[in-house]
Amino acid sequence: MKSHTSLQFLFVIYLVISVTCESFPKDEVWALITFKEAIFEDPILVMSNWNAIDADPCEWPGVSCSVARDHVVKINITQSAIKGFLPPELGRITHLQELILHGNKLIGSIPKELGMLKYLEVLDLGVNQLTGPIPPEIANLSSVMRINLQSNGLTGHLPPELGNLKHLEELRLDRNKLQGTVPAGGNSDFPSNVHGKYASSTNSTGLCRATQLKVADLSYNFFVGSIPKCLKYLPNTSFQGNCLQSKDLKQRSFAQCGGAPPAKTHQAFNPKHQPSEDVAKQHQEASKPAWLLALEIVTGTMVGLLFLVAVLTAFQRCNNKSSIIIPWKKSASQNDYTAVYIDSELLKDVVRFSRQDLEVACEDFSNIIGSSPDSLVYKGTMKGGPEIAVISLCIKEEHWTGYLELYFQKEVADLARLNHENTGRLLGYCRESTPFTRMLVFEYASNGTLYEHLHYGEGCQLSWTRRMKIVIGIARGLKYLHTELDQPFTISELNSSSVYLTEDFSPKLVDFESWKSILSRSEKNSGSIGSQGAICVLPNSMEGRHLDVQGNVYAFGVLLLEIISGRPPYCEDKGCLVDWAKDFLELPEVMSYVVDPELKHFTYDDLKVICEVVSLCIQPEPAKRPSMQEVSSMLESKIDTSVSLELKASSLAWAELALSS
Repeated sequence: MKSHTSLQFLFVIYLVISVTCESFPKDEVWALITFKEAIFEDPILVMSNWNAIDADPCEWPGVSCSVARDHVVKINITQSAIKGFLPPELGRITHLQELILHGNKLIGSIPKELGMLKYLEVLDLGVNQLTGPIPPEIANLSSVMRINLQSNGLTGHLPPELGNLKHLEELRLDRNKLQGTVPAGGNSDFPSNVHGKYASSTNSTGLCRATQLKVADLSYNFFVGSIPKCLKYLPNTSFQGNCLQSKDLKQRSFAQCGGAPPAKTHQAFNPKHQPSEDVAKQHQEASKPAWLLALEIVTGTMVGLLFLVAVLTAFQRCNNKSSIIIPWKKSASQNDYTAVYIDSELLKDVVRFSRQDLEVACEDFSNIIGSSPDSLVYKGTMKGGPEIAVISLCIKEEHWTGYLELYFQKEVADLARLNHENTGRLLGYCRESTPFTRMLVFEYASNGTLYEHLHYGEGCQLSWTRRMKIVIGIARGLKYLHTELDQPFTISELNSSSVYLTEDFSPKLVDFESWKSILSRSEKNSGSIGSQGAICVLPNSMEGRHLDVQGNVYAFGVLLLEIISGRPPYCEDKGCLVDWAKDFLELPEVMSYVVDPELKHFTYDDLKVICEVVSLCIQPEPAKRPSMQEVSSMLESKIDTSVSLELKASSLAWAELALSS
């Protein structure tokens, strides 16, 4: 009997849990999963447990639910270094009360769909890398009390509709690139002590209508004009660092404000009180000859028409650049589309090639010089231009999603900013719909990859001196990527296949494997990343390796071993190169066993330096590994890349010296 009662009790619990899970809105789960898909860097894996299989997001990190566990009411992911986009689907979490993503690396624009969150009380997207304008739809957040968008790259004008937020108490917009005047509304002339009394007495929009506003920070933007009188109850620091007309505040310099004097506020026009100068002008115009008046009318009409055509053309171009219509995820009907808004400035300086031009350059894409399950690499020659290497992504259009497109464009923008003699130069990209095409175009390095020379080429081509030059070149390239760029850049899979050699054997680092981080987002390729060699080189996940600068340092240590030994990082019969070499690295009497048997001559002092650097780079604890700046200094100061004493007897070395001089 007791057993039967226990079974009934368990059955009731099961029913309650089942009903709870089934009652949770699918739209909200889908919106959260979409948000996770839009995040392409998650270094501390704060969103790793967000899983569509687990239909109860109330247990997910950073997510809080209502007491009844039937709605998501809070998303709080702060200071977690997540990098990605804000998807418009967040507007589907209709009962959300707090969206706090402060102190991350979010890029792209603020989706207007956030304005659908009627219950939202806190919107904190501060200290990110968001760009574009503040959407006016934010003014539809009827319950919001705190908005924080500080320290981003937001542009455009401040929407005057924000003044309609009757519960807004705190507005932080400092350290952006906002322009125009501070929208005050019809009550801008009221003194600060009557701010609340008269602010709602007009139908106009502007911050003077925000009767509950207690804290506002508009500093360090590019606002012009004057400070509205109704906002003078705010401290002076709220308006400093702009282009305002104020003698009491520290403002930007004349040059920083565009070289033009600050804009003046518009005066109200009253037809009953026209200035005497305007009246005089009217009398003067009335006395003009008829032919002159007709000429002015015709000229004015033509100028007006030209201006209208120019405005319409610019508007059409702006619309074409501001958004792209691409499939989010193709359904059986093939009709589900969503507009994904991208930063129109992202690829403005990157050359876009047509597929036809690349097809001609690469001989109908028949000249294949490399392939993998994820991509094909073609060699080509542009008409009247340089030789090129074109990498084409192998993915079907039905597996390409809206956010994969955004990832692709972010990768193009990242690669385009690289400019160093030891990094491969991105010449441009190709993006077409018919046929579906996503390609990157690099400058071509005529000597192929370092991997080919080490493992398939003639060993005599890579003498010790030449290998040392390659080592130092790679170190310089990594030092540039890690320390000389505003945002450090890491090679997704640093190995001998990512090092290309020019005609004079100068190394070029090319991040072809960054495609894998894009492809891993598609349903077709999920879970296919990595190989035994990659896992052996760095045990961390692919995503962690891409984010971690110290992962590149570790991989550089392995690459050094590969260069001096001629052995691959991993092979089935001998295992990991690192495990094999550990027995020789720190013992001077056996250190020479690490050297490639193909090398008849090498410098022992150089070998000691290389082994020392390798030991430092492959430290198990990332914090103990040196920076690439330190590594590069060690190599450049201690290795002599001229022909050494041991090699002077070698005819090969003299031949190499003659060729390089």
